[in-house]
Amino acid sequence: MIDLRRATERWRRCDVVARDLPFGLLLAVLSLLPALHGKGTQVGDLPVRPFDTPALVVIALECLPLAVRRRWPVVCLVLVSLGFALDQLYGYHVLASNALPIALISAGAHLERHRRVTVLLLSLAYVPLAVALGRIGATEKPEGYVVFYLALALAWGIGAWLRSTRAAEADRRRHVAEATRAAERTRIARELHDVVTHHVTAMVVQAEAARYLTAAPDRLDATLSAVTDTGRRAIADLRHMLDLLKADHDTDAGMPSAGELHTLVEQTRRAGQPVEFTEEGVPAESAGSAEFVTYRVVQEALTNALKHAHGSPTVVHVRYGEKEISVAVSTDGSGSRATASPGGSGRGLAGLRERVEALGGEFSADRQAGGGFVVRARIPAGSPS
Repeated sequence: MIDLRRATERWRRCDVVARDLPFGLLLAVLSLLPALHGKGTQVGDLPVRPFDTPALVVIALECLPLAVRRRWPVVCLVLVSLGFALDQLYGYHVLASNALPIALISAGAHLERHRRVTVLLLSLAYVPLAVALGRIGATEKPEGYVVFYLALALAWGIGAWLRSTRAAEADRRRHVAEATRAAERTRIARELHDVVTHHVTAMVVQAEAARYLTAAPDRLDATLSAVTDTGRRAIADLRHMLDLLKADHDTDAGMPSAGELHTLVEQTRRAGQPVEFTEEGVPAESAGSAEFVTYRVVQEALTNALKHAHGSPTVVHVRYGEKEISVAVSTDGSGSRATASPGGSGRGLAGLRERVEALGGEFSADRQAGGGFVVRARIPAGSPS
């Protein structure tokens, strides 16, 4: 099996002419067999002529050009048509005359330019052939010539259909590739937004808060250490994202999960945001992408809390069920906005909604009556990563 596979791969790597040549040679050899003499296509019903030396030229004209039927389809069709005309006029009717429909199918399938001109010229050339056959004693009736012409037209039509099918398949693959690239760009953009926005927001808030701690060296040192830790975490997450872009990388390896929520909450607390975190239940072993999306929901909600309600009490509640994970992140909006970073573009929440809905869940982000906001998500568990 290994040798056969290698042989097949080597054969596919060969030039197209080398791959098409064996068929023409086989047809030529079969045409030389006495038992198959007179078994070819007949137009005009002329008597079969005995095999002689000129028949070799006719066979060569009809068979050998098949080697270039895909590379130079017009050359192949012209030479095969010439050999076919000689075959009919001399009455050889060799098996090689069956090469004409093959050449027509190949031309219809592979000819890219001047297709209509080629069809017109071949059709016009058929008329002198029919007239010449009639003058040398052919007994074919006019309707016979018409039927044969329609058969040749059918061969061309089959080639044209193959060409259109191939073009449609190539167009479909191109659209699939474009859609895949667009989806991948969207996924990468979401990941960059989640990683960069959260960490940079925390660093900005911590750095601005450090301005007011110059008189308290211990607290200033702790704040600057938190900025450093956040920056290192951001670098680590960005490196992980770059690793995901490698073709041989396991996309599930190192993916943030709900189990890292404690680290995320602690990091937000160190940025000066009071966060109350509660969990119910235990994550299911088959949670899959649900854990990853849960992590992103909490991350984006805490990022918005740092941005728009810095210092406000924030409550994170995560409940793990057998079939779904429920997330609720709320803030009362009573904190100071003096150190909050500029407002976002809304891409984060829109991206979260798409993530959750892609898993068949529900997502909402609403303002509360007392100022603040609440983010809720219901994420079906067991979705494959």
